[in-house]
Amino acid sequence: MKNFKMKPKLITFIVVGIGFLTLSWGIVGHERINKAAVMALPKPLQVFFYNHIDFITQEASVPDIRKYALNYKDENPRHYFDMENFGSVDSLPQTMEAAKKKYDAKFLNDNGILPWYIEDLMVKLTKAFKDKNRAEILFLAADLGHYVGDAHMPLHTSANHDGQLSDQKGIHSLWESRLPELFAKNYKLNVPEAQYYQDVHKATWDMINDTHSLAQPLLDIDKKLRTATPEGEVFVKDADGKILKSKYNTAIFSEQYASKLHKELNGMVESQMRKAITATASFWYTAWVNAGKPDLSDLDSPAVTQRNFQFLQEDLKTYQRGDLFGMKNQND
Repeated sequence: MKNFKMKPKLITFIVVGIGFLTLSWGIVGHERINKAAVMALPKPLQVFFYNHIDFITQEASVPDIRKYALNYKDENPRHYFDMENFGSVDSLPQTMEAAKKKYDAKFLNDNGILPWYIEDLMVKLTKAFKDKNRAEILFLAADLGHYVGDAHMPLHTSANHDGQLSDQKGIHSLWESRLPELFAKNYKLNVPEAQYYQDVHKATWDMINDTHSLAQPLLDIDKKLRTATPEGEVFVKDADGKILKSKYNTAIFSEQYASKLHKELNGMVESQMRKAITATASFWYTAWVNAGKPDLSDLDSPAVTQRNFQFLQEDLKTYQRGDLFGMKNQND
């Protein structure tokens, strides 16, 4: 790698192994969100994060590794929040601790803890910055980027998470994995510089509410399009006319239908990815500011930072055009 950073090859190997089993943005989405978020940071925080951009990019999918490959029992509810099942927004607990007092473990496992977990990670990341613990900063920041990404996928905030309640099975992975895989290469992922969140709690819940507002429109668009499209054009079929299934037993949508849906969504996927980039960078920046803006320059060798400086300038030029260096789609 051009900027002499350690590449966690084991992470890449495992992520490729679980592939589209992941019910989140998938490799394409999560890696782009974390990588672009580094480019959206203000200096000097950006300089430190750029020294470790490979790790932050590839570690973006580690929460899904814990969820699927390692079957970590506490991981699953961190990725979603079935908002409809929690009742009035005004009655929602303010903290994870309060949520555990109000709801039993089964309810939270079934319906998710995503917003509270994001807030908990912010507390931990802020402490890691204060302690100037490089390993914890990088690990927690990359993890946080994953969950912030999930918080921008509308169906991660809905009980109808895969269209199972409206006869739209498969919409989840189609929206967040298949569409980015096909079209992310055309997305412009340069966003304004990260902002400071005066109120982390408010920022978290504003994000969840904004994302949830798109869940029903997304489902409505897909339902209308599926109804108007012959089944033979929605799914891929074999010579006998049977719908082909993936190795995970999910119906395979045709590229033709995916293209139609992407057009009907009118930029929703790209817009949500851009919002996720802005939010990820802003949460990172906020944690650093709340930690007292510690000087992180002594956490890396000056020689490494110096070597990376020129590459950072080149990558920033690429980013300002809306592109990311070194990102390649499976279909490119």
